[in-house]
Amino acid sequence: MSRGAPLRLGRREYAPTARLVMAIVNRTPDSFYDKGLTWGEDAAMDRVRQVVDEGADLVDIGGIKAAPGAVIDADEEKRRVVGFVARVRDAYPDLVISVDTWRSEVARAVCEVGADVINDAWGGVDAGLPDVAAEFGAALVCTHTGGVTPRTRPHRIEYDDVVADARDSLVRQAERAVGAGVERERVVIDPAHDFGKNTWHSLEVTRRLDELTGLGWPVLVSLSNKDFVGEALDRPVGERLTGTLAATALCAWHGAQIYRVHEVPQTREVLDLVSTVRGDLPPARTVRGLG
Repeated sequence: MSRGAPLRLGRREYAPTARLVMAIVNRTPDSFYDKGLTWGEDAAMDRVRQVVDEGADLVDIGGIKAAPGAVIDADEEKRRVVGFVARVRDAYPDLVISVDTWRSEVARAVCEVGADVINDAWGGVDAGLPDVAAEFGAALVCTHTGGVTPRTRPHRIEYDDVVADARDSLVRQAERAVGAGVERERVVIDPAHDFGKNTWHSLEVTRRLDELTGLGWPVLVSLSNKDFVGEALDRPVGERLTGTLAATALCAWHGAQIYRVHEVPQTREVLDLVSTVRGDLPPARTVRGLG
């Protein structure tokens, strides 16, 4: 796929130079970051309104935290997200809605009520996801997790070359999705910082992200308040915003296109500045030295 190809999400089309903010909306009582702040449906809806007002391009709704914890079966996951996706779709007919799930059963249910993107954060453990995306014309996010089991932390995981492993896995998943009928312009790849990786691996992926953006598939990065940021700077989860934004700027310079985040306005400013420096956006105003 050419680097000049557009990205298509829902009914929207984005140029390759667009940098999109994907706001996280957790329908869980035990998120590592918000500690269940948006567990209640009304609170989650308030979060959607907030991030839309703040300029988010799309929302990513999830019903299970990524870390180990209570077992959540598919029925419970659907109870947490399907009705809520329908409510968001009704309130925002044009908003791009993503759902974070690794289960094709859940993906089918949310697509039936209006989800536009299936964000498979666990590297294709359910081989049926591409078929669901193809059936509903949805976009699919393919991730690199090193083959770990969903909701497990990496333990002494090793790679000869983590970026090469990510590249091979992501290309294989992306091509499989296209083979299943997903439009090429609706396939996104994500190196999945921290998932199946220690901090050294996530730093290496960040440093060499251009090797993945150079593949031609739109790249999503999920950096927000991750452990690799915390370990790099020795900061706990509530004090990682500055590090997150620094990593965001680095990934933006390397060409990532979608940013899954907790803090929308701060991320938007970082991305707009990078876009302006690169010449993809004009400055908001230019008066210095011109009067």
